[in-house]
Amino acid sequence: MPAMTAVEAGARAGAGVPAEAVGPLVRGVGVLRRLAEAGGTLSPSALERATGLARSTVDRITATLARMGYVRLDGRDVVLTPGVLELGNAYLAALRLPALLGARADALADELDESVSLAVADRDGIRFIHQATRRRALSVSFRIGDLLPAERTAPGALFATEWTERDWARWRTRRAEDPRDTAFPAVPPRPEPAPARDTARTTGTTGTTDTAAAVEAAFADRVGAARRDGWAVDDQLIEPGLVAVSAPVRDPRTGRVACVASVVSHTSRHPAAELPAALLPRLRTAVAAMEADLRTAPPPEPGPAPAGLATWTTASKQELGRDFVESLARGLTVLTAFGEGRPALSLTDVARATGLPRATARRALLTHEYLGLVAAAPHEDRAFALTPRVLDLGFPPLSRTTLPRLAEPHLRALADRVAEPAALAVLTADGTEIQYTAGAGTGGVLTVRIPVGARLPAAATSLGRVLLADTGAPAAPELAEARARGYALVDEELESGLRSVAVPVRDRTGRAVAAVNVATHAARRSLEDCVEHLLPALRATADDIQRDLHRASRFTKVPTT
Repeated sequence: MPAMTAVEAGARAGAGVPAEAVGPLVRGVGVLRRLAEAGGTLSPSALERATGLARSTVDRITATLARMGYVRLDGRDVVLTPGVLELGNAYLAALRLPALLGARADALADELDESVSLAVADRDGIRFIHQATRRRALSVSFRIGDLLPAERTAPGALFATEWTERDWARWRTRRAEDPRDTAFPAVPPRPEPAPARDTARTTGTTGTTDTAAAVEAAFADRVGAARRDGWAVDDQLIEPGLVAVSAPVRDPRTGRVACVASVVSHTSRHPAAELPAALLPRLRTAVAAMEADLRTAPPPEPGPAPAGLATWTTASKQELGRDFVESLARGLTVLTAFGEGRPALSLTDVARATGLPRATARRALLTHEYLGLVAAAPHEDRAFALTPRVLDLGFPPLSRTTLPRLAEPHLRALADRVAEPAALAVLTADGTEIQYTAGAGTGGVLTVRIPVGARLPAAATSLGRVLLADTGAPAAPELAEARARGYALVDEELESGLRSVAVPVRDRTGRAVAAVNVATHAARRSLEDCVEHLLPALRATADDIQRDLHRASRFTKVPTT
């Protein structure tokens, strides 16, 4: 488990926290961070050990986060849910860079057949805001939201060309306190520091033991080269075999580095010495196009601000009593006040958007500032802006999710509710078959058991019919009926005694990308019963899956299989 930040250590000890800070909010943010660092799942006892909080406090915090839809209590575990992505989405939407530049990064990755990333500065580290990763056996596993130490990356050298002496001092302090980089869970820790008598210079690779002076000298050399050349190379700084070349994307208003674009590969495809010739020219062309996009982008239209949050938290407190920590819930809702067209907000703006009293909003903002989640907005008087550290709150482990993983807990809940098996399927590329990608069974003696990966004729299944009905092709009568009704009901066509009803699952554009169904035996449920009782529960489940899909796919690609 990575080391706690000084902020969290102070919160654990009850010392060093500003008088106006909201203690439950500090502790709740710590729980979300520990869950994210653990991959999204921890038991309450593990959370107790990781945070140093009392078990009763952990239980109250997780109950509150579950009520907010940020975690679910799955047996003995606390599991992050796609609802927590709303926090990171608020930052990414306010930033605008992923929306404006992501398509360019994706196109470059397709052209070069290499992974491409966009990163922003996060104090003395770099944090990814977009990833276009190649799906191959040996691929890069960094995720949106992952934080890396600046000195072990090519983007870090480019950002450091703009560092002040105060920034360098902060970097040296962090290096002294954490020489092995244990506070960066996305990278392998450095080896134990060499004894003082060891004066070997480092090349930056993780296989060498480096003195603090050697690390600083090597990083300063790379920063100097980046300032001179206008680009930087990562020659296995993170781990052996991983290389990258990076170029800055500059803000047209200020000329400063807005983000850094990187092409990432491994030495079996491109040795580091070949990166400038093999990949840099095309990267620079893409960066020039990105900078042109930033110059010509129209001002953002503010999206709808959240509504009724204060009323919701009050009602939840009245219903759940002491198990609901209202100050934690209200503090986290403040982060969702920001978003597209709302990158900088004053205290009055935040209070108006959330419905919270000014005093409550002020304490929440001061606490978030203390935690590093908000900062004074540049070029804005008395306004706040979200920082990249908001992505710490659960984004990385969920940014590589798939539709089957999103659907599985909802399918289990549906199967338990109706006591019938439920499944998720997609249409194959040729449109003739469906492929099962997730499912939840029941304990009945006579039940439908179709394994994940199985394929069936699309036209003979309820799942296939609702998907075929959405293709827009000339429809057979049964497909036209499914399109008009919004569901398909198949009665003993695939197999005697088998009845099933299915509805589509739609992406953010409204396209049906998958379907969910419930299957039963004809002796157990009539056709009328399927429509009257199974269909409403099925539609509610499809809505839940769609909501999670829309959250997860706002700034990431969610594979359907």
